[in-house]
Amino acid sequence: MYIFDIKRYAINDGPGIRTTLFLKGCPLRCVWCHNPEGWTPRPQVLYKKSKCIGCRTCVEACPQHALELSPDGIRMAENCTLCGMCTEVCPTTALEMCGGEYTMEELMEEVEKERTIMEDSGGGVTLCGGEPLMHRDHTLELLRELGRRGFHRTVDTTLYASQETVMKVAGECELMLVDIKLMDSEKHRRYTGVPNEQILQNICHIAEADKDFFIRIPLIEGINADEENIEATACFLEKLPWQRKTVNLLPYHDVGKDKHRRMWNTYNPESIPMDTPSEETLKRCTAQLERHGLQVIIGG
Repeated sequence: MYIFDIKRYAINDGPGIRTTLFLKGCPLRCVWCHNPEGWTPRPQVLYKKSKCIGCRTCVEACPQHALELSPDGIRMAENCTLCGMCTEVCPTTALEMCGGEYTMEELMEEVEKERTIMEDSGGGVTLCGGEPLMHRDHTLELLRELGRRGFHRTVDTTLYASQETVMKVAGECELMLVDIKLMDSEKHRRYTGVPNEQILQNICHIAEADKDFFIRIPLIEGINADEENIEATACFLEKLPWQRKTVNLLPYHDVGKDKHRRMWNTYNPESIPMDTPSEETLKRCTAQLERHGLQVIIGG
C-alpha cells in the first residue's frame, strides 16, 4: 500500500493522541482540498521552487530527459516514469518523492513506536487520505492487524464507496470521521467532482447499524456556509438513529494552495469564491445545528 504521510502525536483525528496514516488515492477532487497530493494512488514528484537553486543536477540526471529548467523553475514532461532519480540527486531537496510503498511489517513498526503514548492518552491509529475506502482490501487488512494488536482504530472517510465496502470497513474500526460537504447533489458534483447520493445513503446505513461516527463539515464561505445548506444538513442529521450526534465544523483554510504549486497544478483554477467563515457565520451555523439537537465542536 502507498502511504504519503505518517503524522505522529495527532490530536484532531479521533480520541487521544494518535498516529495518522495517510493512504494515497481519492475519487473526489474537492476544490478546497488541503491534501491534493493524496489524489493519485501512486507516488508522484513534488517540486518546491523556493528551494531550487537552478543547478540543473536533476535535469542532467533524468534518464528519460523529462525535466527542463525554465524561467519559472523546473518543468516535468509527461514521459516521466517516476524513477525518483531527480529527487535522489537534488542537493536542496527542492524535488521530493511523495508516497512510498510499505509492507504491513514496516507500517506496524512505525505505529508501534508510539504505542505507550497512544495507550496512556486513550488514543490509537487513524487511517486518512486520500480516501481509505478506495483501497478496501488493503484498508481491511490494515485495520484487522491493528485490531489484533489492540489499537483503537479510526477511519477518516468521505464514505464515497459501495455499501458493502462501507459496512465491512465500519465493522473493523471503533470510530468513523465522516465528511458532509454539501446537501445539494449538483453543487456537490460541481465542487467535489462526484454527486452525494451514495455518501448520504451510506451515512444512513452506518447510523442504522449503530456504528460510532462523528460528522465533520469543512465550512467554507461561498460554498456551503449559507443558511439553506446548513439547515438542510441539520434536518438530515436530526433524523438519523444516531447516539453521538456530534458535528465538527472545520473552518476553511487555503493550505492546499502551496501543495498545488508543488504538483505543477493551479489551485482553484476557476477562481470560485471561497473564504474562511467569519465569527458571525460560525455562530449562526452553530446555532442552526444546535437547534436540531446536535452537539457542535469548532475544529477537530
